[in-house]
Amino acid sequence: MKFIKLNALFFLSIFLFSCGNTGKILTAANEALKTLETTGITESEAAGGLKEALNKGIGTGTDFLSKRDGFLKNSTYKILFPPEAQKIEKTLRDFGFGTQCDRVIESLNRGAEMAVAEAKPVFLNSISQLTITDAINIVTGGNGAATSYLKRTTTSELTSKFSPIIQQSLDKVQATKYWSDIMSTYNTLPGVTKINPDLNAYVTEMALKALFNQIEIEENKIRQDPLQRGTELLKKVFNYADLKKNP
Repeated sequence: MKFIKLNALFFLSIFLFSCGNTGKILTAANEALKTLETTGITESEAAGGLKEALNKGIGTGTDFLSKRDGFLKNSTYKILFPPEAQKIEKTLRDFGFGTQCDRVIESLNRGAEMAVAEAKPVFLNSISQLTITDAINIVTGGNGAATSYLKRTTTSELTSKFSPIIQQSLDKVQATKYWSDIMSTYNTLPGVTKINPDLNAYVTEMALKALFNQIEIEENKIRQDPLQRGTELLKKVFNYADLKKNP
């Protein structure tokens, strides 16, 4: 295999020499040879290790968030009223509707917990289909690099897939009903400005934000702690990343 790679580099060099790029090609060829000889890692291995790390992060992240109180009793991820509706909450509590506000908040968080559990296969399927041509750069990119790439390339698709799951979950815990009831109550109060935020979009955004954050936490554990690298592929890929970080 190494002989084939060296031959390929040799013939590529001959072709490019004829184009007058001798200096650049010598540099590129030397770098390529150095990579092949010293890293022992291929792009497909880097991509495989990256996907494995993300799969692990998604599995752990969804399990953590989908358990009961994964959102509700978590000070980092607890979903409160949408920012534009927090004035509504304060007004309602001032008028004695605190219990109804608490019921809305609990239902939003219960909906998110249920949705994250149901959405796990959606995320895992998206990861399995990723084609990552710059895998080595991502692996060696430092904390959060893989999660940032995943967020950048999948958020739009995942949002569209996640939204109906969120809606199902919100309906199941009656969050939509509680929200409608409390908005109707608010709109009957004197002198208030009527607003009605998109509850589904808000909870979807907050749930995805929480999940990506948990994926990044798990990714960074693998980067920082060799004991978290449970498979030979993860060890090989992230040991290489360690060498690149500390040559």
